[in-house]
Amino acid sequence: MKKILLSFSLLLCSVSQSQTLNLQSFATGFSSPVEITHAPNDSRLFVVQKGGLIRIVNANGTVNATPFLTVSGLSGGNEQGLLGLAFHPNYASNGLFFINYTNTDGDTVIARYSVSSNPDVANPTGTILMTIDQPYSNHNGGTLKFGPDGYLYIGMGDGGSGDDPQGYAQNMTIDASFPSRVFLGKMLRIDVDSGTLYGIPSTNPYIGQAGKEEIWARGLRNPWKFSFSKVNGDLWIADVGQYDIEEINKIAYPFPNTGLNFGWRCYEGNVSYLTSGCEPMNTMTFPQAQYTHASGRCSITGGFFYTGTTYPNLQNKYVFADYCSGEVGYINDANQVVWSYDSPGFITTFGEDVNGELYVASSGILYRVIDTSLNTNEFQKSGIAVYPNPASDELFVKNENSIELSAIKITDLTGKTVAYQNSQLSSINISNLSKGMYFVTVETQTGNSVTSKIIKQ
Repeated sequence: MKKILLSFSLLLCSVSQSQTLNLQSFATGFSSPVEITHAPNDSRLFVVQKGGLIRIVNANGTVNATPFLTVSGLSGGNEQGLLGLAFHPNYASNGLFFINYTNTDGDTVIARYSVSSNPDVANPTGTILMTIDQPYSNHNGGTLKFGPDGYLYIGMGDGGSGDDPQGYAQNMTIDASFPSRVFLGKMLRIDVDSGTLYGIPSTNPYIGQAGKEEIWARGLRNPWKFSFSKVNGDLWIADVGQYDIEEINKIAYPFPNTGLNFGWRCYEGNVSYLTSGCEPMNTMTFPQAQYTHASGRCSITGGFFYTGTTYPNLQNKYVFADYCSGEVGYINDANQVVWSYDSPGFITTFGEDVNGELYVASSGILYRVIDTSLNTNEFQKSGIAVYPNPASDELFVKNENSIELSAIKITDLTGKTVAYQNSQLSSINISNLSKGMYFVTVETQTGNSVTSKIIKQ
């Protein structure tokens, strides 16, 4: 994923700075975490470690000592190992889940497993659905997820090296010596509920073309992370660039079934790259947003379109990071990249819990993504604000419209009231609170209230 930094002079595409996002430690003790996910209607998080373990994180941040699954026989390269995990939409009834890993030959393997009678432990043996030959050790993709249509999507990188030397991402001709390489640089889509191992969705664009029916889209370099919006099903693909451009693709649901082409290696982002022999530009699907390798950025770690409710200011934003710089950013309503927080470590993956709240993994730690911006719409409308944020010892209340207030209440993330005051409502002492995030609610004499978030530092 991480690449050698090269010096280019292209300017960032519509980038601005703000300080609203932050990371809050949630669980620790992981080794090379590369995926965070959850089963349907399950409050637990499942963290995939590149070395072969899947570990369970409970809702209170504790980590089970016994792994959910241990996978052996893996390649140990930088971009290889156990890379992806997806739970069947009907996991609660059938107990099935799917993993993506690279075997000792360096090839991509998609396999099906099942949970045991113990919900915290999987059965140790799985069934291999497909093996895809890899010519190099990098650009393996790794993510697999179920889409809103119930099909399993598998992101495949272009096979590695640099500049896609064999042109795999655009290639649609089967090599008899390595027939599975036609899947490189593609997004695959399969039906795991039909066929002996799996079936082909009837709307796949290459249905009836033997050896290529699994292909749903092409022209990807290394879609290390992609995700589907819980709200509307839209697909967001973060495709790692070559020399200077990282791109974010968005495909609105319901999806077209005409065989999308995301352009690599003809284009890097929306800039011409190696266009000899390429199809016309108007046949390509270009990024929703992109950014260049300025300021030490070099490799996108894709995230999620925020669908939680804790942070209203994050709604309708796609949140992601750059692996090399450690910065967390989002796409705003104008499809602009906004860099919001500079983390101290490398961010390898994002995750989403059952409520749509976001997490990242960095340096063996699982963090919550939090929004430290104070002014929600409710506060702005009422003219009430609390400051400073973050705060150390005392929190002040600004009441521009002189509304008659009745109380100030502070609760922690579990909903427990940790501070309450119903007199002298211009400020409240918080020096006795532990460091972390809290909710502050200001109540009025008329029975209304406004709530926002604070960080105690």
